[in-house]
Amino acid sequence: MSGQLDPVIHPMHRLKICAMLDAGTAVEMSVIKETVGLSASALSKQVAALIDAGYVQQERSRRDSRRIWLTLTTEGRKAYRSHVQALHEIVAGTTPPP
Repeated sequence: MSGQLDPVIHPMHRLKICAMLDAGTAVEMSVIKETVGLSASALSKQVAALIDAGYVQQERSRRDSRRIWLTLTTEGRKAYRSHVQALHEIVAGTTPPP
């Protein structure tokens, strides 16, 4: 199977966001903010790009509308895993033999 680099996922912060979401079912945006180390506005821009691509969906907490939960969509999970596969293939192809 051959992976494909995705220009939406490729920027470092978006790649980190997708990695966190792929590891969990839903992750609170504040946790992602702390882990990735972005300001609220910068994180919002990165998440908006992923939402616009159809890769991430967000849901506000019913009890506290300030709490936002993010999940990867099926399409987003496929795109992320394909992107990671492509990175693995690049690294494997450029590693010098022992």
